[in-house]
Amino acid sequence: MKVGVLALQGDFQEHLEALRSLPVEAFLVKDEEGLNKINALVIPGGESTTMGILLTRWGLREKIVERAKNGMPILGTCAGMILLAKKVEDHQQPLLGLMNITVRRNAFGRQRDSFESDLEIKGLEGPPLRAIFIRAPIITSVAPSVEVLAQIDDKIVLAKEGNLLACAFHPELTGDTRLYRFFLGI
Repeated sequence: MKVGVLALQGDFQEHLEALRSLPVEAFLVKDEEGLNKINALVIPGGESTTMGILLTRWGLREKIVERAKNGMPILGTCAGMILLAKKVEDHQQPLLGLMNITVRRNAFGRQRDSFESDLEIKGLEGPPLRAIFIRAPIITSVAPSVEVLAQIDDKIVLAKEGNLLACAFHPELTGDTRLYRFFLGI
């Protein structure tokens, strides 16, 4: 399997290193040529507005949407989750609009409010997953087609819809590759 990590902005290098520890070929994707070489895509955390603008400017938005609609799995983490959403509360920005979710940016507060938590994840074997939340979004509403996989209190932080996986935290920072393995099984 060939997995690409969108490398327009954000923490793409950390995702690449995590994926390279698994039995997959992992590449940075910066253009349409790179997108055409992969079977699955990871959209990293970073600044979602900037990433959305760059996706549009460089003509990748439409190509990613087309590939996703044709079944390519996509994992969106933090800013990547925002880009996957159909709607963002109280904010206008370019989105991929692929997943039937509404998100709220910076739902846990500012940078200084970042935290770690152990998450029970539906369908993930083993002990709770250590999750790192940095200015993290949350999912505030889901369509019936969306499966909620993890929550903190009543806040949805991980959800799946078909070939799409939206994650509010940063799995690339923990050394635990179980979420990537779960994603690769989609």
